[in-house]
Amino acid sequence: MSKLTIVNPVAQAQAEAPDAERIPAAKRPRTLEGRTVGLYWNGKNLGDVALARAREQLAAAYPGVKFLDVFGEKGGLNRYLSPAQLDLMERECEAVLGTTADCGSCTSWLMRDMVELERRGVPTAAYTAQIFDDDARWSAKTFGLPELPIVLVPQPFTNRTPAAIRRMVDDSLPRVIEALTRDPEPCELLPQFSRVNLVADPELYFAGDGLDAFDRMNAEFVRQGWSDGLPLVPPTPEKVAAMIRASGRDADEVVGVFAPGNGIGTLRKLAANAVMAGCKPEVMPILLAVMDCILDPSIGLRTWSMSTGPQAPLILVSGALAREIGMNSGVCALGPAAISQVNVSIGRALRLIMLNVGHSYPGVGDMDTIGSAMKFGACVAENEARSPWPPYRVQQGFAFEDTTVTVNVPYGVTELFDFQNHDPELLIENFATVASNACGSPNAGVWLVKSPADLAQGYPFHGTFQNTILLCPEHAEVFGAAGWSPRDVREALFRRTRLSFRKLMLNQPMRSFEVAHPELRWLQDAPDTEISVFPSPDCFEFFVVGGDAGRSLYHFGGTLSVTKPVRR
Repeated sequence: MSKLTIVNPVAQAQAEAPDAERIPAAKRPRTLEGRTVGLYWNGKNLGDVALARAREQLAAAYPGVKFLDVFGEKGGLNRYLSPAQLDLMERECEAVLGTTADCGSCTSWLMRDMVELERRGVPTAAYTAQIFDDDARWSAKTFGLPELPIVLVPQPFTNRTPAAIRRMVDDSLPRVIEALTRDPEPCELLPQFSRVNLVADPELYFAGDGLDAFDRMNAEFVRQGWSDGLPLVPPTPEKVAAMIRASGRDADEVVGVFAPGNGIGTLRKLAANAVMAGCKPEVMPILLAVMDCILDPSIGLRTWSMSTGPQAPLILVSGALAREIGMNSGVCALGPAAISQVNVSIGRALRLIMLNVGHSYPGVGDMDTIGSAMKFGACVAENEARSPWPPYRVQQGFAFEDTTVTVNVPYGVTELFDFQNHDPELLIENFATVASNACGSPNAGVWLVKSPADLAQGYPFHGTFQNTILLCPEHAEVFGAAGWSPRDVREALFRRTRLSFRKLMLNQPMRSFEVAHPELRWLQDAPDTEISVFPSPDCFEFFVVGGDAGRSLYHFGGTLSVTKPVRR
């Protein structure tokens, strides 16, 4: 018999800390009669239908009740309250009914808005689909008000008929009234969730012979919700200490607070998850640069780590350190197999850190509808030797001697296949057939409904995004031989990606378009007008990687790409 001792990889959430802020719920009025009720819509599809029905029912139940309609000022598919709107509702409203919490990130951002109104003394209630109950309660806890009233409806409003939405609103009316007129009971203990255990000892022990202890550890990690589903390397104190030494930093240093669960990311916790992913100590500087990228507010970690969409981070490494540690920049650079072990381990480490430090656990913090194989990890190094252009890091304004890490978070990926064309115009025309037909992607045409916000605030859908093309060497050489720069390729692709206004608005709320672009309302009367799928050429970026044969990869629906230097 032997004992396997490991470092617990799960970070403490800020909400669980002894000095965590707890926000008291606002005092409720005894009746809504003669009161002003704010009806807040965050732009999620068909939430306006629900609020219209709630208005009718509340007006019938309370004579003299008044209403203030508020539509989230910033964002796109997921809008949120601006400081000016919060001030207005604090000043004018005596209660607020908000909708809709029926996706992962919109649930969290709606809870954020509701908690802020409660902080200002305004009672709230928020419509939440049953499947997002844990997400809503967990988000409310994360923001400091676990008692936040939530009105559950059996299904999301999205894709439902107006009649079905009205029935759900009618059935939930008593709960809406109770949430707005009865003070919620305080939570003496913060709620826990069945799918994952967020409280654990600093060290864990597993007995048995070596293989039996290994199996017990992995089985326990699956049971607790801490695993990505594949066998994990035991994060023994010795292995974790080696990772920490390679960082040159202190084990207790807080690298950052990781959304969506606001986990306190000490270097020890990051190192433990890196060991579990199979990382060697020499990758630690690159992994810490990855952390710098995802902690940058402009990348919107909270939004994409909680989304019902399959967004997954793509890590791009440019520079000499990638070669020194054995990263693959050629054939099968995204993996799998032994030649890409270093790449795979870095990508997997980020996912485990998102799980165990950021608490982006499926079913609670991560509400992805179906999921994606990309979420196990995606990481590549630049094939500088085959690129006709300056290295990617130099294009981003860094020195040739630097090594940089870039993170972009796309919704998905499709191939750009072309064995035929050595004329760059024809190659671009082929690429554009793919880029112009991604209407199911949230970023295709989304500029039509976005009201840009301050990047530095980390708000969702702030209006800036990029689609990353992993450009195979053969395709890059076609452009380089013709004297095209990356800027030339961007502009040519932008010119070619056009669709009709009607098609681009098929899955977008028209109200969001009217608010974001009143100057373009004439398009409603000319729906067949062809317009740009994307707002500018800067929505495309190119990273040369891979081996021979004309197959590039188009990663669509990405976030803003964030690039950081590796600190050695």
